[in-house]
Amino acid sequence: MRVSTRTSGDRLAVLAGARLDLLKVTPGARSKYVALGGVLLSTGALAAVSMSFALHMALSAWWPLALLLGLGWGVVIVNLDRMLLVGMGHDSSWLRNLGMAVPRLALAVLLGTVISTPLTLQVFSKEIEATMVTLQAEAAQQFTAGLDADPRYAPIPELQQKVADEQAVIASGGTADPNADPLVVAAQAERDAKQAVFDAATTTFAELQAKAQCELDGTCGSGHAGAGDAYLSAAAAAGQQAAVRDAAQAALDASEVSLASARDAAEAAAESADARSVVIAQADLVTDQASLTRLTDARTAGQANFEAENSDNTGILARLEAMDRLSQDRPLVGAAHLVLFLLFLSIELLPVLVKVLLNMAQPAAYDRLVELREAEEVEFEEIRREGRRRAQQARADLVVAAETDRMARELLDREIAARDEAARAAEEAARRKQRRGLGRVLRGLRRRSDEVAPAPAPEVDLFDQLTAGSTTLGMWGTSQTTSAEVLRDALGRPAVPAPRAAEGVMLTGAAADR
Repeated sequence: MRVSTRTSGDRLAVLAGARLDLLKVTPGARSKYVALGGVLLSTGALAAVSMSFALHMALSAWWPLALLLGLGWGVVIVNLDRMLLVGMGHDSSWLRNLGMAVPRLALAVLLGTVISTPLTLQVFSKEIEATMVTLQAEAAQQFTAGLDADPRYAPIPELQQKVADEQAVIASGGTADPNADPLVVAAQAERDAKQAVFDAATTTFAELQAKAQCELDGTCGSGHAGAGDAYLSAAAAAGQQAAVRDAAQAALDASEVSLASARDAAEAAAESADARSVVIAQADLVTDQASLTRLTDARTAGQANFEAENSDNTGILARLEAMDRLSQDRPLVGAAHLVLFLLFLSIELLPVLVKVLLNMAQPAAYDRLVELREAEEVEFEEIRREGRRRAQQARADLVVAAETDRMARELLDREIAARDEAARAAEEAARRKQRRGLGRVLRGLRRRSDEVAPAPAPEVDLFDQLTAGSTTLGMWGTSQTTSAEVLRDALGRPAVPAPRAAEGVMLTGAAADR
């Protein structure tokens, strides 16, 4: 089994995106990449702790589970930061460096904000929880005020009063107050008005009577005692007012009689309506009580649901709202929160920021070696690619040559077969032509034989005899003729010399050569 010889520093350098083969050549760059790898691990650990707090605050997760998930989140953040670092190669152009740096810094700021927020909330957890209690109480008050203004629950006070009145009617047995009868009320109002008129007339009479007595005594008015003109005038006025008072008294007495009559009539009507009012009150009470119960239960259920949600509203959003309120009420706490947030954000930005600064500096020996090695790898790969292309081309050429040779052989075979077929056809045609010529000769010979009336001979295939060259055709008279002679005579051609032996032919040819 192969044992790994990498040290922890090598692993940190590889984590930062360095190549160990080049670090062996440039050992001065090793410390830089080892430190950068350590920063990456620090940001990952910070992200793991932050996610653990966030899961516990938002989801009330079990701490071991929150730590496990937070560890996974830390690995993800380390991988993202490493991707941002590895993707930022050294470039001599400031514009290209800036173009690569801006989106990576923006992503790093976003990640830093997400990571630092749960940590800052955890630092100010006590102050935030106290503020959350206040916010929950305010929310409860607002909800209650909203319920009071809700048109769905507006009939509740009126229903409560109606239910109370109906219960009072049922409890009293339906006894109505005669004084509440409209006739009694009108009679009472008229009697009160007449009483007021009588009281005013009595008061005026008393004043005029006192004035007349004062004139008689000489203590006021003219100042002369005795029954003089002033006294007589005052006494006459008092007498007239006495008549007015008496008329008011008569009207008052009449109104008293009317009021008593109205009360008697109201009491008689109330006695007959008691039973009916109890029945009506009982029926209305059932309906009103059901409506009141339904509305009250709905309002109570809504209040209970809100209180449950309000008491459970302790997540990250509620804590952020509490932190915002705390920053508004206590500016010092807000400043401390901002400083702490920027601290955690800078820790998250540090790897990418350091890489950007290194890329904007002059290229170090390691950077130049990276460029050279990458150029060599590209050139080597191009050579390999060209070799593979040539090999593929050679294989293709061989395939084409083999196919061409196969096609040539196939064409040659076809040509030879065609020639053979043509030769066979020509030979067959010549043979058919020869047969037709021999047929004509034989027909001529038969006609001549018929003329000389030869003796009948055995039937023999004349074509076979003629082609054999030595078969006797027949007898004409007393002589015997061969087929060659017959053909010669028939065709009128000179005699063909007999074939010679092969040895004679060869000797003749040799003599000719000599």
